Amino acid sequence: MQRKLSLTQKDALIGFGLILPSLLIILGISLQPILSTLFLSVFESSRGINVERIFVGLGNYTALLSEQLFWVTIGRTLYFTFVSVGLELILGLAIAQLIHSHPPGWKFLRTSLIIPWAVPTIVNGTMWRWIYNADYGALNGLLLQLGIIDKYIPWLTKPDVAMNLVILADIWHSVPFIALILQAALATLPADLEEAAAVDGANALQRFLLIRLPLLRPAILVALVIRTVEAFRAFDLIYVITNGGPAFGTVTISYLTYLETFSFGNVGRGSALSFLISIFTLIMAFIYIRVLYRPEEN
Repeated sequence: MQRKLSLTQKDALIGFGLILPSLLIILGISLQPILSTLFLSVFESSRGINVERIFVGLGNYTALLSEQLFWVTIGRTLYFTFVSVGLELILGLAIAQLIHSHPPGWKFLRTSLIIPWAVPTIVNGTMWRWIYNADYGALNGLLLQLGIIDKYIPWLTKPDVAMNLVILADIWHSVPFIALILQAALATLPADLEEAAAVDGANALQRFLLIRLPLLRPAILVALVIRTVEAFRAFDLIYVITNGGPAFGTVTISYLTYLETFSFGNVGRGSALSFLISIFTLIMAFIYIRVLYRPEEN
């Protein structure tokens, strides 16, 4: 005897049927470039009108993984990612806590947070490039006025300094994103738990560490995954501020992909790098989920 569908199952089937056309369109748009990149990654090919493709299988991947340049770039990218995202999380959580405590002018502070985040990355990079300029930059002017330095310093001529200054620009741009996510999560937390803990004698730090922070774990997970993926594939900010210099000192893995594909014309290696970037970001997202995700036990 054929089993009849329940009303809930019928509603689910109807809903799935309604969104199926959109899903197929999105899937088609997403799959085409992915499959094309995967196809190119197994060939040794260059860009141009008369493109000659030589099938190398996993040759591009093995060649990249055996090169010191690739691992140096990965290390530089991980440094950029974890320093940037780590400081953004700390500052974003502090700002969210400040807004949540409703000090005078907290509504203005919450509204003004949108401004750095809303600025396009290219505009943000151009602004910070001017700030760091060795001849007329605002950073040199401010430090000179404060008496910290006695002459203008070419900040972007040293690789380590340049990388940290790019991180500073990225933090300024992205801290509001994390702060707004965490502040929205703080607004939904039940107040009775903290009130009960305060009655039991818990101080503010204990209430934050033992009550607020665990309840904020889902919001922190979302913010970390999004920002880590964005930071790991950072390109436009570096392109505008340092153009990968000095001496390739700020070249990240995405910038290396750009160089291989468009500057050196190695489309196969560039495509392989794109897939390696995806693999690394998936690994980091998986680690975040394994560490922070705590499903509620029934």
